[in-house]
Amino acid sequence: MTTTTHRDGTRPNPPLLGSLAYLAMNLPIGIGSFVFVVTTMSLGVSTLIIWVGLAVLAFAMLVMRGLAGLERMRVHALLGTYIASPYRPAPEKGRWTSRVKDPATWKDMAYLVLMLPIGIAEFTIVTVLWATSLYLTFLPLYWHWLPGDWYAEVWNYSFASLDSWWSTLPFAGLGVLLLVLAILVTNGLGMAHAMYARAMLGPSPRRIAKLEGLSTAGAIDWSDAWPPNTASVTYGSVSR
Repeated sequence: MTTTTHRDGTRPNPPLLGSLAYLAMNLPIGIGSFVFVVTTMSLGVSTLIIWVGLAVLAFAMLVMRGLAGLERMRVHALLGTYIASPYRPAPEKGRWTSRVKDPATWKDMAYLVLMLPIGIAEFTIVTVLWATSLYLTFLPLYWHWLPGDWYAEVWNYSFASLDSWWSTLPFAGLGVLLLVLAILVTNGLGMAHAMYARAMLGPSPRRIAKLEGLSTAGAIDWSDAWPPNTASVTYGSVSR
């Protein structure tokens, strides 16, 4: 009999390039997921009176689960963080009712909607830090091609101009400091998002604790609320 891995016991520690790629992708993915969820849910709820809404909502639920599954794969591929499937096994009867009652369904929807504001923030922070740091760090290499009247300006206040190669070195030094900051912030954001994704898209600590407390390898039938005694628990073999 095979068993299901509910968690791998690791603490997220994503690689730098993986975090950078992941955070840069979050803005377009956040826009797409937000538009899909808001559009389909609004359309489904507004057309429930003519029953068409049920089909729209069912379609939206299936696609949201698929998108959440792709997000788990993306987190694992780029952030090196394993996220177990959180869904309760659906019974033969009342399959759709079980999916609606499953808290993981609504956590998927919340995650997809929140990807827009989170993606905007992460993309903006990472893009500004990396663009500014690289621009200043390599300034001594291309300053010859800058306009002759170029000068640094912050909030419409001019405080320096470039008239020689030596005058670019302070800016390059500042760029190196910003580059170190960009690396630290990128790693920190990648780790924070991996932990957030695991909390939102993975099984809850309560469910993991109950599963790991079983003496028999298998999975719980989550079609109903957790029973008060183990006599009513049913087990079934599952695959990884």
